[in-house]
Amino acid sequence: MNPDATFHVLVSDKLSQRGLQPLLDAERISVDIRTDLSSAALQATIPNYHALLVRSSTQVTAKLIEAGKRLYAVGRAGSGVDNIDVEAATRAGVTVVNTPTGNTVAAAEHTIAMLMALARNVPQADRHIRAGEWKRGAFIGTEVRDKALGIVGLGRIAQEVLQVAHSLGMQVFAYDPFVSAEYAAQQGVTLLSLDEMLPQVDFLTVHVPLTDVTRHIIDARRLQQLKRGARVLNVARGGLIDEKALVSAIENGHIAGAALDVFESEPLPADSLLRDNEKIILTPHLGASTVEAQERVAEDVSVQVLDVLHGRPARYAVNAPILPPTALRTIIPYIDLAERMGRFLRQIDGQGIERLEITGHGPVTAFDMAYVVASAIRGVLADIVEERVNLINAELMAKQRGIEIVQRKLPDHERYESMITLRLTSAGRTNSVLGTILLDEPTFVAINDLWVEFPATGNLLLTSHTDRPGMIGNVGTLLGRSDVNISFMHVGRRAPRGEAIMVLSTDEPTPASVLKELAELQDVRWLKAVELQ
Repeated sequence: MNPDATFHVLVSDKLSQRGLQPLLDAERISVDIRTDLSSAALQATIPNYHALLVRSSTQVTAKLIEAGKRLYAVGRAGSGVDNIDVEAATRAGVTVVNTPTGNTVAAAEHTIAMLMALARNVPQADRHIRAGEWKRGAFIGTEVRDKALGIVGLGRIAQEVLQVAHSLGMQVFAYDPFVSAEYAAQQGVTLLSLDEMLPQVDFLTVHVPLTDVTRHIIDARRLQQLKRGARVLNVARGGLIDEKALVSAIENGHIAGAALDVFESEPLPADSLLRDNEKIILTPHLGASTVEAQERVAEDVSVQVLDVLHGRPARYAVNAPILPPTALRTIIPYIDLAERMGRFLRQIDGQGIERLEITGHGPVTAFDMAYVVASAIRGVLADIVEERVNLINAELMAKQRGIEIVQRKLPDHERYESMITLRLTSAGRTNSVLGTILLDEPTFVAINDLWVEFPATGNLLLTSHTDRPGMIGNVGTLLGRSDVNISFMHVGRRAPRGEAIMVLSTDEPTPASVLKELAELQDVRWLKAVELQ
C-alpha cells in the first residue's frame, strides 16, 4: 500500500456521524456516505473503493467482494458478521474487522433494565393503566436485593451485568465450563455446574454465543430444574432458550415470567406464542441500541479501517492476517498443527482452563511464533467465545477468560528437528501433546510425555491403560462387534506392564454406549474420544 495514496471509503449503512470522525478527519482519506444504494448499484460502485463500512443491512457477498478489486478492508460496526462472506474476503486478501466490545455496556444495561422490568411488571402495568384500569394488586412484584442471579457464560457483557447485580445486593452464581474457579472468584462469583446452579437462582440470564453446543442450552428439562417462581432473561442470542418450552413452563406456573430481547426468528413472527403471554416481556433486539453504543462502534470500526489502510494490524480483525512471504513455507503447516493441538487438548480436558504453555523447538522458532501461539489459542477457544480468534485478539481473548499464556523457544529437540509442545492446565490438571510435520502432514508424536506417533486428523479414540496382554485385542473386539471400523492403531508405553497409551482412528465417531463399555474394560485408566477434521 502506498502511504501517500488517497484512500476511498464507502459507508453504505447508517452510522453515527460523530463515530465516523476519525475517518472524516484523517489525511488522504475520502469518505462517501451513501446509504440508499441498491444491491446492483453497490455492486457497480464498489470497484472505486478501498474500504467498505457496514452495519447489518448491507449484504457483503462473495460476488460483491470479487467486484471490489481495490478493497483492503470491510468494517462491520457491530459484533456479528453474518452479513459478510468472511471466507470470500479472506480468499481475496480483504481484512474484515468488527467491534465486539462497542456494545458491551449497552447490552449489559439492557439486561439489567429487563431484569428490573421483569421483577416489577413494568410493561404490563403500563399497558394496564393506559387501558384506563387501576388494579394495583394485580402487579405486585418482587425485590431483587438478596435474590440469586444465575449467569450462563462469563464473557464481557456478563461481567458488566454481575457488577451491577452485586451493587443491587444480589448473590451471583455462574456456569462457564471454560473459566477457572480462581478467575470466577476474582469476579466475586460462585462457579457451579449448570445442574448445581439452576435450582438455586431466582433470576437466570444467558450470555453465550449461539453454537451447536449452546443451542437450546435452556430447554424444557433445564427450565424444570429452576426453582418454582424463577424468572428467565435472554439479551444475547435467539435460540439459546427453547421458546416453546419457555411458554409451556410459564403457562403451567413453574416459571414466573421471562424477558426476551432476541428470538429464534427475527423479526418475531406474528403467530409466535411469545406474543400471547402477558408474563413475557419482549423488545425488538435493542441490546446495542443506545446513542453511545452506536457512536462507539462507528468510532471503533473507523479506527480499525484506518489501521488496515495504513498497513497496521487491526485490533479486532475477524479473519487471519496475511503472513510475511519469508515465513510462509515454514510457519503455515505449524499454524494448522497448533490449532489441531489446541482442539485436541480442549477435548481431552477443557473444564476450567487456567494456563496454556506453547514451546517451539528447532528451526520453527527462527520465525515470529505469534502466529503459532494465536492458532493454539484459537484451537483451545473454538466454539467457546463468540468472536473469531486470530493473531490480533488471541491473547486478549485468553486473558478475558483468565487463561495464562506462556510462550517458550528452545533451540532443538533430541527426536525431531522442528516440534511444538502444548501443555494445557485445567482445574489443576495438566495434559500435554507434542506435534511436528512429517511428510507434509500434521502429526502428534507424544501424549502426556508418552511417545506415540499418529496423524493429527479424524475421529480419534485414546485410552490410558496398564500394559497387559489382551488389552489391544479386547478393544478391537469390542469395536468390531459394534461395527466401528478402525483405520489405524498406535501404542506407546513407559515400560512393560506399566502405563501405556493407545490411539485409534475410526471411520466414524464411536457411539456413546460403546465408549461406556470401553471405559469399563479392566485396566483402562481413562478413555477419550476426540474429533479432528
